[in-house]
Amino acid sequence: MFKEYYNVIGVMSGTSLDGVDLAYIKFNNSGRWSFTICASETISYPTEWLTKLKNAIHFNPAELDELNVSYTKLLASLISEFISNHNLTAIDAICSHGHTILHQPQNGFTLQIGNLPILRELVPHTIVCDFRVQDVQLGGQGAPLVPIGDELLFSEYDYCLNLGGFSNVSFSENGHRVAFDISPVNTVLNFYANDLGFPYDDGGGIAKSGTIHHELLQKLNDLDFYKAPYPKSLGMEFVNEEIFPLMESFAIESKDKLCTFVEHIAMQIAMICSKPQSKLFITGGGTYNAFLIARLQHYLPTTALIIPNDQTIQFKEALIFGFLGVLRLRNEINILSSVTGATKNHSSGVIFK
Repeated sequence: MFKEYYNVIGVMSGTSLDGVDLAYIKFNNSGRWSFTICASETISYPTEWLTKLKNAIHFNPAELDELNVSYTKLLASLISEFISNHNLTAIDAICSHGHTILHQPQNGFTLQIGNLPILRELVPHTIVCDFRVQDVQLGGQGAPLVPIGDELLFSEYDYCLNLGGFSNVSFSENGHRVAFDISPVNTVLNFYANDLGFPYDDGGGIAKSGTIHHELLQKLNDLDFYKAPYPKSLGMEFVNEEIFPLMESFAIESKDKLCTFVEHIAMQIAMICSKPQSKLFITGGGTYNAFLIARLQHYLPTTALIIPNDQTIQFKEALIFGFLGVLRLRNEINILSSVTGATKNHSSGVIFK
């Protein structure tokens, strides 16, 4: 007999390297799934870890193995600290995404560090983790995984959009949930803000002060990824191999690169979320980029852009990985083949009891 209530901790680290998001969530399944985020926290990475995680894409296998062990220990310490700081006692599971280092579904491979069995040894609770690998083994993209949460927790919206390291969207089409990555967002915007000495472009103010470079914008919009059918997903490989070389081929100021890339993001999202008079639910750190939101509204004049409270904006992914863990504990479907392209719907995630 399945439980009606679950208390879990969702743990997420995104490609934008903002830090580790932790959320303590109570889920209720009395007829329809609902949730309450009871405690939440984002723990920033120390400079040493930022450097390691940025460079890890170039590590050899031995270096990756060593990084995986040390990162799992780091996560364990952050989770333990979160539990202690918030005096959490009723915990059914800790549901952790880990941090993506390599994502090459076309080669049947994806790597999220921080999911080793020692996590269970260091944190004395049931662990549910490593959600993506099984999907890739079943021929899927291993991403995005959030749409099952969009379908069951946020069904009142026409589109659910996340603006993080990358933008991704989910929506219902012909009776099926579809979802895919749209474009890079903070992986690129933060890079050029860093170039100017800022951790990020606060409110999009720097981008707003720049000028669109129309030739660069056209070349960005012409990249093959945007013409490919879904399901499809993005990783840092795309940014490093396609976006940055193109951006750097133009000798223009960083503020103009930021302005141009914001326009590119808004245009790509608007082409996908094009249903008139629709409701577009937006979460993720990019939601705070007022200039990006304004450009998106410019391209979607009849669309209601729904921006929730800060806690949902910042912790939606941690929330949904907590939810994926609950579904895994119940052995219920938590990954949709219509989204990832896998050979079947399935219940994914490794459980360390």
